[in-house]
Amino acid sequence: MKAIPLPQFGADEPAKGLPGRNLTPKEIVRELDRYIIGQDKAKKAVAIALRNRWRRSQVPDALRDEILPNNIIMIGPTGVGKTEIARRLSRLAQAPFIKVEASKFTEVGYVGRDVESMIRELMEIGVGMVKAEKTQAVLGRAEQLAEERILDLLLPPGPKKADSDETHKKSREKLRRKLRAGELDDRMVETKSTSRFSPFSEMLSQMGGDELTIELQEMLSATMPKKTKQRKLSVGEARRVLVQEEAQKLVDMDDVINEARYRTEEAGIVFIDEIDKIAALDSLSSGPDVSREGVQRDLLPIIEGSNVLTKYGMVRTDHILFIASGAFHKAKPADMIPELQGRFPIRVELHPLGKQEFCRILTEPENSLLKQYTALVAAEKVKLTFTKDGVEEIANIANLVNEQTENIGARRLHTVMTALLEDILFRLPDEKTKRLRITATHVKERLKDIAESKDLSQYIL
Repeated sequence: MKAIPLPQFGADEPAKGLPGRNLTPKEIVRELDRYIIGQDKAKKAVAIALRNRWRRSQVPDALRDEILPNNIIMIGPTGVGKTEIARRLSRLAQAPFIKVEASKFTEVGYVGRDVESMIRELMEIGVGMVKAEKTQAVLGRAEQLAEERILDLLLPPGPKKADSDETHKKSREKLRRKLRAGELDDRMVETKSTSRFSPFSEMLSQMGGDELTIELQEMLSATMPKKTKQRKLSVGEARRVLVQEEAQKLVDMDDVINEARYRTEEAGIVFIDEIDKIAALDSLSSGPDVSREGVQRDLLPIIEGSNVLTKYGMVRTDHILFIASGAFHKAKPADMIPELQGRFPIRVELHPLGKQEFCRILTEPENSLLKQYTALVAAEKVKLTFTKDGVEEIANIANLVNEQTENIGARRLHTVMTALLEDILFRLPDEKTKRLRITATHVKERLKDIAESKDLSQYIL
């Protein structure tokens, strides 16, 4: 199949302070179509929500704070594309984005993660993004400074005399030319680096992220002495290390934090998966409901808009976009507390996938399973091809097993493909094998017994 060409996006200028190009809803959907089959309603909803972030930034200041994001809840069985939409959206947004699982949280005061940790992690991601951009911007200057430091290591300054100073300059320029030509990359030099070492701070960071822990980390980091480390490296390795050190010195962390906070508050996106797992069920409500209704109550102020303490300062959540998803097999959205339901005004239902969609998923996306396995086998100098009837039979078996056992949607294709190609992948490399052609007959022979045996398919497929 021919590769699908990348769409040509519009040349809109980004809004001040917000990263990335401003894709229109149609362009966002077109980009999602490259990787996700069907689910047009969900794509349309997230495309509008993403574009609205930019639209809000163009509104006059007096009205801007009044425009709140329309949070989305996606409802549909497992394996229909909810998580994939989130993954692709994170790349399109070019803004702080985090995916969390609601089932991992517990009510504040109990052992486990508290819901505010998602905002702290979102801010951390924002800082990382901005720092990477700022570092890239000063990389040229950092390389120049690193070059001077390496020349100092190769040729330390001599006594301050007129003759010797002129000789030193000539020798230094000669070394500079060799350094830039790569002739000195294998020569060994000794470098020194300094860093703050705080084992207690490292321990606290693993224990949790509450306010007390954050304050203790800051206090311990400031009081611990700097640790000097001397290493012997080749000039090539030392150059990479010193460039990073110099780039960090040139980046103003106060500017990074301010910019990251702005992006997080104005363009941040939180994707909450498995939100149905925290819906209260009467049959299961016995004792303190610390991982269900308790989590919902803690989520409410975060989604509604509040201030969350992070190690970079307070972060407002009023304009962070929240997208939730869940299968809702046993529970339904109405089982969540009414206040939380009201914070997700946009509801989108994703439909189950069948044989026809499976055929398209196997072939159309740019990261389709057939393309992935073809590339893996090509690494062994073998050309792997699939006939049309072979693809249809793979889709048919995946759909059949889903109907007979647990329906896990498109994820069933992964298990079917693994079982189908297991012997081939184990046998390669084989000098005699240069081409492999997977037909419907081959698929039936390999998977017939497994697919027909309901008990066996539960374990193998």
